[in-house]
Amino acid sequence: MGHIVKTPAGTYRANWRDAAGRQKAKTFRTKREASAFLAETEASLSRGSYVDPSAGRTKFSAYADRWLSSRSVEATTLAAWSSRLRSRLLPYWGGWQLGKIDHLAVQEWVTELGKQLAPATVASCFGLFSSILASAVRSRLIAFNPCEGVRLPAQRKRAGGVHTISQADLTGCLLPAVPEWHRPLVAAAAGAGLRWGECLGLRWGCVDLDASTMTVERVVIEVDGHLSDKPYPKSAKSRRTVPLAPFLEQELRRHRELVAHGPDNRVFTNYEGGSMLRSNFRRQVWRPSLVRAGLLGQVAESGPFKFRATWPDRDGVEWSAEFTTEREAVDCVATKAAGGLRFHDLRHCYATWLVSGGVPVNVVQAVMGHEQASTTLNRYTHTPADFHASVRRVFDGSADDPLTAEEDPQSDGKPIKDENSP
Repeated sequence: MGHIVKTPAGTYRANWRDAAGRQKAKTFRTKREASAFLAETEASLSRGSYVDPSAGRTKFSAYADRWLSSRSVEATTLAAWSSRLRSRLLPYWGGWQLGKIDHLAVQEWVTELGKQLAPATVASCFGLFSSILASAVRSRLIAFNPCEGVRLPAQRKRAGGVHTISQADLTGCLLPAVPEWHRPLVAAAAGAGLRWGECLGLRWGCVDLDASTMTVERVVIEVDGHLSDKPYPKSAKSRRTVPLAPFLEQELRRHRELVAHGPDNRVFTNYEGGSMLRSNFRRQVWRPSLVRAGLLGQVAESGPFKFRATWPDRDGVEWSAEFTTEREAVDCVATKAAGGLRFHDLRHCYATWLVSGGVPVNVVQAVMGHEQASTTLNRYTHTPADFHASVRRVFDGSADDPLTAEEDPQSDGKPIKDENSP
């Protein structure tokens, strides 16, 4: 049991033992305050919710370092957390004591971040901050998580935020514009829905051209410019066998004769036979290919040894410049143009083509490697450009209305068509 003693200075000291039996004390101006505190402390000890009043003095920076070092996660996740801590959390919260962080301070921080960053980025930073403080609650350093109830900026999808192209644009424009060596890589993303890391991790032993299938078993991950193999994909459902689109099978057959099989039998490599850095591929191959395909900016011959490059910036303002070679004009647009189709958007295209073509969602989920069908529907399928025509076909009289079709008494309740109907 705790007790209260009067000090020579005329104040009152509350004395108690914590859950580990260590002696604790805190001084108050009046005996009434000391008694109230002691009663609350003893009640929290009996409930198992006791928090040492001095524990909240731990600096956020010190606890965040301990929290990060204790995590057992993928290298890519750890790198992302470290980056957010270093750039967004520690500069603001590093010197704060955990016990001094309150709800209003967190709300002010989130509101200020919302003026500088996209809502999704704010949510990501806030989620990491909240996870660290939730761990501090479980460690009995603070009594509650001050992030609870904080309002985040609304996340609204921007028009044109995700780009999709038609199969005709892919096979007729984009693939011919990609250098021959890298064309099968682009085809794999669009014709099998592979992620970037799954493409790099693909081995020839997992490609069966006779059965026209490929099996996703491993991936390559990139952290701070360093590549490493991971002998398993993103999740259990990501380990899958995918049928090959005809254009992908054709590209792989050609590629198998073109590329020399190295010791690790990789399908997609750089020209030296090693794995490609994503940033290098984007800058040297992907973006210039979009320009040549007419999917990003525009390059037009304006005269002898004159090529005019035209591109939009982030604000939609159109810029132009003239160059003496087409390659210089293409590189300029690829570097300066805003937006454009991303490599991962080909995976969006793949799912959208399948759903629009009537493939059941559970089948699309399987070939995409998703744990939940809701992920397939919410994240990777998008309204096709010709959806107006699809909607009108329902009302143009060319299809029977299942609610008003006549029933044949001999057909077990199945609707039948009138002989005179079109």
